[in-house]
Amino acid sequence: MLGGLTNKPKILRGAFVEYGLSLPPLVVVFQFNPIQLTRNRSLTFTVPGKQGDQKTSIRKFHQEYNDLGKLRDDQQVDVQEESVGFEIRLDATDKLNDGDAVTGQFGIAPQLATLELMVHPKDESLIGQALGSLLGSSGGFSFTKSQNPPLVLFIWGRKRVLPVNINSMNITETEFSTDLNPIRATVAVNVTVIEGKSLPYMYTKAMKEAMSVLNLANITDIANVIIPG
Repeated sequence: MLGGLTNKPKILRGAFVEYGLSLPPLVVVFQFNPIQLTRNRSLTFTVPGKQGDQKTSIRKFHQEYNDLGKLRDDQQVDVQEESVGFEIRLDATDKLNDGDAVTGQFGIAPQLATLELMVHPKDESLIGQALGSLLGSSGGFSFTKSQNPPLVLFIWGRKRVLPVNINSMNITETEFSTDLNPIRATVAVNVTVIEGKSLPYMYTKAMKEAMSVLNLANITDIANVIIPG
């Protein structure tokens, strides 16, 4: 390092951020980015038919066509929402070495607690209920108005800001301090992307389409592919 500068590149962190105002606010920045993401989207193809028609298999339906363009337009397809799975790793070692007071007393329990609250109904929040009782609910506003878990944004770099539903969360605590606070853990998470016209999703979709346009730079590779005439 020269003059206080370093050549080490800055690493963007992934995060879960609750969408909307509530108490306590729920934000977890990933201490270590997941090593891999598993993204899945399934499609179901069915045969169009009228009531009373004998059921036809999709294979037999395809055999009736020699025009792929017409087949594309006639077959019915149900596109499922995208699901994303990954593991979050949390480790208190660095902050313990730096003398962080909160980590020294509680380890990674605050981060784990925040992740857990992301799957609890908001109207079960004790802090929100207490504040709501103190301030009242004038104007119809309440910190605990939702009977559903919070809506969460999964932020993964500059190109992916996705509203998601958390389908499952599996927490494995692997090491503890002398007073049994967790200091290492792995959290396996599976989420479903909420597709629609929300600003975060439309932004991410626009970025995906822009990436596809950039792929046209590889269009000359088609010369290396043999396509029957």
